[in-house]
Amino acid sequence: MFVAASLDEWLAYIETQHSRPIDLGLERVALVRNAVQDALGLSSNAVVITVGGTNGKGSTCAMLEAILRAAGYRVGLYTSPHLLRYNERVRIDAQEVADAPLCDAFAAVEKARGNIPLTYFEFGTLAAWVLFAQAAPDVIILEVGLGGRLDAVNVFEPDCAIVTGVAMDHMDYLGDTREAIGFEKAGIFRAGKPAICGDPMPPRSLVDHANSIGADLRISGRDFGFSGDKTQWQFKGKTQRRSSLAYPALRGANQLLNASSALAALETLDARLPVPMQAVRQGLMLVEIPGRFQVLPGRPAVVLDVAHNPQAVAVLADNLANMGFYSDTWAVCGMFADKDIVGSLCNIAARVDHWLLCDLPGPRAAPATKLATAVASISAELNLQASVVTFADPASAFNAARAQAKEGDRIVAFGSFLTVAGVMQAVKT
Repeated sequence: MFVAASLDEWLAYIETQHSRPIDLGLERVALVRNAVQDALGLSSNAVVITVGGTNGKGSTCAMLEAILRAAGYRVGLYTSPHLLRYNERVRIDAQEVADAPLCDAFAAVEKARGNIPLTYFEFGTLAAWVLFAQAAPDVIILEVGLGGRLDAVNVFEPDCAIVTGVAMDHMDYLGDTREAIGFEKAGIFRAGKPAICGDPMPPRSLVDHANSIGADLRISGRDFGFSGDKTQWQFKGKTQRRSSLAYPALRGANQLLNASSALAALETLDARLPVPMQAVRQGLMLVEIPGRFQVLPGRPAVVLDVAHNPQAVAVLADNLANMGFYSDTWAVCGMFADKDIVGSLCNIAARVDHWLLCDLPGPRAAPATKLATAVASISAELNLQASVVTFADPASAFNAARAQAKEGDRIVAFGSFLTVAGVMQAVKT
């Protein structure tokens, strides 16, 4: 059996234990899960909330965690990907799990799996479950990695499942229509259990699947919703009203969609997890998550956003429009080749004066020159005039923007988690 001396060694090892980085399916993960639980005698009585969707998963998870902790519950949270440290993916009581417990959990999974191949994400998902079962929190929140139906997270039974929304992304794995993607997302729903859909116009496939299995489907705009003015907002569910709420600390108008989905889920779990109004208010005011329309202090303004598909980039563009006046906008962008590059960049191109396009590490990355070609095509079609320069990495692109931007300008870094992570590291130097 492999034995590693550090978390970095474990991460390097698990990255090589499957011939493909993504291999959707539950059979292998279920076998290893059962073996780990039997070997360690693990079980959990925690309430499990699974969160999927094309965009907004991370924000919804963060809001659930903040509200439930404000209500006095112990919470385990599993999210992905990470920005700077793998430890970000596994939190217990709002604290990142340290290296040593993560290494022990990886060792338990490695021992139990025998010759069964696991991907990096599958290894991590099972290790997180080991840590949660050992810590015995009241609530476990699991963020889907990709899709839903065949994602490793779906091997664990949720008491409530949330699909934040359905848009076009990961089409090589999930299908090339919104109906096909909606069916994959709906795979996290369970018979007789609450199924929250934050998309006001869900694909027919999602609704049909939920109805066919007898899930308690609740759709934004039909079964729950929100309203508000400039100072506060209100949530209206089937049985609960939450009034005089402060806007979430997470920036962006789209966050009310995520917040109302979180509250709709908590409404369905009220018998097991009652949450007082003050906890909702406190949780929404204090919630934090890096890289989601995160505006750093200082001038020029720096905006970090992990938007990497057309829908998310369109939301980013709207949020930029609501920031007020800035002389010039400098866009630091790196993307993966399997994303809809043209569809994403065209949604923000009208707000960008200077493009600083960068290469990213790894085989999935799109060369900066490919991004430059896309920008040139979009600019010609929309009659836009913006400068375009390419760089070897996000840090170089950001440092160039920081050196040239004036006080009244803003710098926005987006396109991939790796882009935002690279800029975060550059900000610290």
